[in-house]
Amino acid sequence: MTQNKEKFGIVLPIILLSYFMILLDNSIVFTSTVKIATDLHLNAQTLAWVSSAYTLTFGGFQLFGGRIGDVYGRKRVFLIGLLLFSFGSLMVGLSVNGPMIISMRAFHGIGSAILAPTTLALLLDNYHGTMRARAIAAYGTTAGIGASCGMILGGVITSVFSWRYGFFLNVPVGLLMFLLTIHFVKDNEIKSTSRLDIVGTLLSVLGLSALVYSIDGTSHQRLALIIAIVSLGLSVYAERMVKSPIMPLRLFTNRQRNSAYVARFFFIGAAFAYFFVTTQALQRIYGFTPLMTGLAFLPVTIPQFVGALQVSRLSSKIGNARLILIAVILVTVGVFLTVPLGLNRGYWVAIAIPMIIFGVGQGLVLSPLTAEGVANTDPEIAGAASGVVNTVHQFGQSVGISVVVALTSGVHNFSTSYLDQLLVISAISGLSLIAALFLLGSEKRLR
Repeated sequence: MTQNKEKFGIVLPIILLSYFMILLDNSIVFTSTVKIATDLHLNAQTLAWVSSAYTLTFGGFQLFGGRIGDVYGRKRVFLIGLLLFSFGSLMVGLSVNGPMIISMRAFHGIGSAILAPTTLALLLDNYHGTMRARAIAAYGTTAGIGASCGMILGGVITSVFSWRYGFFLNVPVGLLMFLLTIHFVKDNEIKSTSRLDIVGTLLSVLGLSALVYSIDGTSHQRLALIIAIVSLGLSVYAERMVKSPIMPLRLFTNRQRNSAYVARFFFIGAAFAYFFVTTQALQRIYGFTPLMTGLAFLPVTIPQFVGALQVSRLSSKIGNARLILIAVILVTVGVFLTVPLGLNRGYWVAIAIPMIIFGVGQGLVLSPLTAEGVANTDPEIAGAASGVVNTVHQFGQSVGISVVVALTSGVHNFSTSYLDQLLVISAISGLSLIAALFLLGSEKRLR
């Protein structure tokens, strides 16, 4: 027992801080795009690729990142991911023109795609039983708070210093995590004859990357979608034929996990779309600066942290499925509430109060969703399961933002557009609610 406590005190912070860096970067870009465009003289299309290049590689390499940890050892792959991520962050911060920042953001995304699923797999390796439940709760809390803190920190850094410092910050932190990992994280090498499925890897990377591009790309999106469907279809066929697939299909034979994946997909889609459109609304409707915009998300971040602290207790009392259902209801109410309140009531009534409700829900939902997403998986496929969880997370984000923007692009009055966007986001969150009901039904059947 003493040994486990020692591990809990050293290994978990390394995992959480590494994961936090990825999430922070993902959100910092939201509040930094205007400054990046000004400094590097980017037009709207080039600026879009600053985000899309990262999303493309981050989403496309997720399954690969999770599976190589299963095959070659989680610690080794984690260290490689830290180096790639840190170097990518440095080069993004040093970028002097559009092509450089776009290519470095793509490289940065590969580092993130290796690092993100490996953090969760390392957690599953190092903790078991009650300690694993508590560690996953902390991991889920980090997933939510990292996204919210990114909005605040991005606004502060961009306004007081430079958007570059948001990326430079990762370099010393990443190197510190690298050294701590070497000294304190135990090797959990896979003692099997598993080899990396090359065909499945190539098809999954091509398929997922094409799927991301079909959502976020600027041209030839239909062609990209066709390539994605064909590649992913061939990938599924290939996975049936090999002994060690990059995405073991048995991951999807469990209804509990499947429901958790769907619930997470729609919840993340709603949450990130909410952050994306609200960031713009605060600046365009209320005239907030980037610094004020970042600080305006405190009503999400603080309740989220408070809610997250209650997850372990509530989960053990009412179960993950019920907790997810309650949390998604709170998130849906929080998003929708601005619509009847009306923007003319000002920030504190129209935005801050709904943010508090939204924040509590987000604080409660991500930990149990993570736990359900990796439930009943054996160590040999823990990395692949982690890769699926993170892939669903990334694609939910991309799809949510794209759907909301596409469905409301014809509305030219920004106040009206924002309210319409909130209605669409509420509907997306409602789909997560339906998936949560299926998850609850699956949990009851298991009993």
